[in-house]
Amino acid sequence: MSSVFVHPIYSADQFEQYVRFGIDLYKGNDCYVPPLIRDDMATLNPDVNPAFDFCEAQSFMAFRNGEPVGTITGIINKVANEKTGRHDLRFGFLEFIDDAEVVDALFEAVQDWGRSRGMTEIVGPMGFSDMDHEGMLIEGFDQLGTMATIYNPPYYPEHMARLGFEKDVDWVEFRIKVPEAIPEKHQRIAEIVSRKFGLHVPHFKNIKPLAKKYGQAIFDLINEAYAGLYGYSPLTERQIQYYIAEYIGMLTPDNVCLVVDADDRLVAVGISMPSMSRALQKSRGRLWPTGWFHLLKALKGGSDVVDLLLVAVKPEFQGKGVNALLFNHLIPTFNARGYKEAESNLELEGNENVQKQWEYFERRQHRRRRAFRKAIPAPVPETK
Repeated sequence: MSSVFVHPIYSADQFEQYVRFGIDLYKGNDCYVPPLIRDDMATLNPDVNPAFDFCEAQSFMAFRNGEPVGTITGIINKVANEKTGRHDLRFGFLEFIDDAEVVDALFEAVQDWGRSRGMTEIVGPMGFSDMDHEGMLIEGFDQLGTMATIYNPPYYPEHMARLGFEKDVDWVEFRIKVPEAIPEKHQRIAEIVSRKFGLHVPHFKNIKPLAKKYGQAIFDLINEAYAGLYGYSPLTERQIQYYIAEYIGMLTPDNVCLVVDADDRLVAVGISMPSMSRALQKSRGRLWPTGWFHLLKALKGGSDVVDLLLVAVKPEFQGKGVNALLFNHLIPTFNARGYKEAESNLELEGNENVQKQWEYFERRQHRRRRAFRKAIPAPVPETK
């Protein structure tokens, strides 16, 4: 008889314990970057996260002798499934001790839940939408993580292989050296593209007017540019307003670059911010009593690394050098702020347009992560 008991999670207290478990699991690990507990709790709360308008989810927590030993959340993204014609059960927020009994119990619970709702395959780690963390680390376990990515130890993918999961897709990540000056070829391309298409970069001194004028357009562009990417489901109006309210205010206008045409229509956007990794480690996932201080210090320039959170280019302008305009604007800012290196964060390994934008920069691939997939097995018949 199994010594592991898996329980569904419903209450706020249970969700705090659920999120806290992952942070406690990595205590002393210098590469793990914790989430803010409030953010993960909001993501998992159907009363807060607008993704629940089209998603169904259930979180589970595993216990042994009354102590937590693992977590997992099952997610059914109905829009994504309609788009692909699949009956996929996503799994995310996965954390566990290195114990086969624990892992088996977690996946049995989430698969039973998904199977009862007609799901036939399980895939992940993935979130509710592309704005959530996705991809299990399979290379780069000795590299400091970022606030936009998942960290996990090497035994995680080993258990995935043991359970019969196979690769569905990989993402790669790069550490890029910030050049001291704009590469000459980059500058030349930017000038040509700007003249040819009548493009320019608007400037803002404060983030509020930028958000007011272009906030909606930024997310509309993301929907358009990312439409064909793996697992993407378009952000709804409620999601867009949620992200504008929650996150754009954290940005500084010089770390955001917009490219617009002669009619002021948004053509491309690049969003970056100083690395929050060390600040989040010091916060241990909490804003209070002192976490806010570390985060605010990082936002004001306490890091020499910048996170490239996203780049989106209107489909008809992709592959035409518009990215050069983004980096022509951002590189001087990065130098002025003292950034020495940049984190690319996730890029699909087959996305050649994204890979090409780094060809004029000194860089190294330092992490790789994977989404796994397998068929949900038939239920094991009960023995009498």
